[in-house]
Amino acid sequence: MNVKMASSWKEKLNQEFDKPYFVELAGFVKAEYATRTIYPLAKDIFNAFECCSFESTRVVILGQDPYHGAGQANGLCFSVNDGIKSPPSLVNIFKEVKADLQIPIPSSGNLMRWAQQGVLLLNATLTVRDSSPASHQNKGWEVFTDAVIQLVSQKKENVVFLLWGAYAQKKGEIIDRSRHYVLTAPHPSPFSANRGFLGCKHFSLANAYLKQKGFSPINW
Repeated sequence: MNVKMASSWKEKLNQEFDKPYFVELAGFVKAEYATRTIYPLAKDIFNAFECCSFESTRVVILGQDPYHGAGQANGLCFSVNDGIKSPPSLVNIFKEVKADLQIPIPSSGNLMRWAQQGVLLLNATLTVRDSSPASHQNKGWEVFTDAVIQLVSQKKENVVFLLWGAYAQKKGEIIDRSRHYVLTAPHPSPFSANRGFLGCKHFSLANAYLKQKGFSPINW
């Protein structure tokens, strides 16, 4: 598995790549790409770490699985490639940005522009089989992404974590609340968005915190 990420991440996560769980995971992922249709494209597996360096990370958004439809997943959680229709959860995210900050809903669901401003768009599991959600869960990815969260929690300060839904909130229990700003809400999925995601104002709250700590706000 080609681990293509910004050098700052590679350096800090280096010890993970030699651990038995990661070696096993890499073998599994390699075999899956060789025999099945897997998303995202192999070159985009670590896109979140390529687009947003460790140093520039100011916000972390936690997702679960990559999208499992053709052409959707691009290695950034909740994000889709240019020209792909925004999935329902992403539509609700854009609705909340608009209601919260009066920013018009964009024509593209590609969140690369967020990543380039320091938003780490991290899925718990970085690969998935075509049309088969959760197919790559419990293979080792969650151990790796826990190590990423732990690293940010311990080695950085004043990062905003956006945890939407029970899964992200449980995964985020390892975050040091005394060093970081953690915001929680229901998942933006149509099944739960009306129970408190819409109206959560996380985007303005995140920006207010960043400004208070001397950082530039995110242009959501």
